[in-house]
Amino acid sequence: MSEIFTDLPKIKFEGAKSQNPLAFKFYDAGKPVLGKPMREHLRFAMAWWHNMCATGADMFGVGTADKSFGAVPGTMEHAFKKVDAGFEFMDKLSVDYFCFHDADLIPEAETLAETNRRIDEITDYIKIKMGESGKKLLWGTANMFSNPRYKSGAGSTNCADVYCFAAAQIKKALDVTQKLGGRGYVFWGGREGYETLLNTDVKFEQENIARLMRMAVDYGRAIGFRGDFYIEPKPKEPMKHQYDFDAATAIGFLRQYGLDKDFKLNIEANHATLAGHTFSHELRIAAINGMLGSIDANQGDLLLGWDTDEFPFDVYETTMCMYEVLKVGGLTNGGLNFDAKNRRPSHTPPDMFHGFILGMDAFALGLINAAKLIEDGRIDAFIKERYASFSGGIGKKIVSGEATLSELAAYAEEMGKPADPASGRQEMLQGIVNAVLFGD
Repeated sequence: MSEIFTDLPKIKFEGAKSQNPLAFKFYDAGKPVLGKPMREHLRFAMAWWHNMCATGADMFGVGTADKSFGAVPGTMEHAFKKVDAGFEFMDKLSVDYFCFHDADLIPEAETLAETNRRIDEITDYIKIKMGESGKKLLWGTANMFSNPRYKSGAGSTNCADVYCFAAAQIKKALDVTQKLGGRGYVFWGGREGYETLLNTDVKFEQENIARLMRMAVDYGRAIGFRGDFYIEPKPKEPMKHQYDFDAATAIGFLRQYGLDKDFKLNIEANHATLAGHTFSHELRIAAINGMLGSIDANQGDLLLGWDTDEFPFDVYETTMCMYEVLKVGGLTNGGLNFDAKNRRPSHTPPDMFHGFILGMDAFALGLINAAKLIEDGRIDAFIKERYASFSGGIGKKIVSGEATLSELAAYAEEMGKPADPASGRQEMLQGIVNAVLFGD
């Protein structure tokens, strides 16, 4: 097989002082951090849809990047070329995992049977490439938002025929995820939401989505899939009211319909921004509910009101992300999927590499910094002290569940004036973060 990314070398770690744009400055795969090599903490994955398919097209113009890889787009020859390019790309960047939608892999045919045959053909080839390279599938999913048949949703559609088609796509996507040894399967409700209540039965739509997810879990377990199922929260775009608005909403949905034993959350940084939250907030909410599963590692633009999917470069954000991940002992089956794309003017093959180098280095720095914050210990110690009034006396009785409302009322009446809550010391803590990150 001829090389596709000619003149682009295998990317090596050269350290922070290197001025080589095609080298890692901070991502040193074998470097131990809190007892594990970086590679194990940072289970990086390539998003097939952005990296192998996206050309930079937007609502104002056609694509600027050539992702044909020497074949005619929309053909099975092109599908095979994308596989060759993808595995060469991952090898040169030492990325161990990838993710895909069914529609990323092959051009959809006129019939479902032919589409499924093409998926079988391409995944047979992907499996061979995985065996040769040692690359792994982080998770698979079905694209149930791009085709016009999903204009009114997939699980939330008002058309039973469309619902059945969505079920067929999920079944096939689960089949190939299991075939390729995937660690997870994602539901991203791209059009699971509504524009106006005037034409929408919200309760019925949510119940139908839950039914579809339950069928998927039952089928997946029946064929031997033992990985995690994920919901990926997103608040808006393309629908005005998405049913999976944020982590808390998704968790409530899963618990309401009894899906919480099989599902976790795939948290995306840019979706947190769109929901009006910080990335670390969404991670914390998922983590404290035992549902932090995997991460879409990207970044949004606070000046733009849509999903820009930029490669992450904000080291404060990657630091606080990895702080949340380390605090819960790391990700189980999940990883860090670069659901990110080059900016429209960055349209050459080297730019694809620069994007991944930027993102991998940003998260490597985040990991190093987060480990420093944990080892420093001052933030944890401060939080423990801030809630110290609940570790003894009346506070301890409250936490243990022994106190009654009448008892607390009597306690309050007797004391007269409550103690003044201790200062939150936010500015001091932010100074500690800066000192730990930049004090060397």
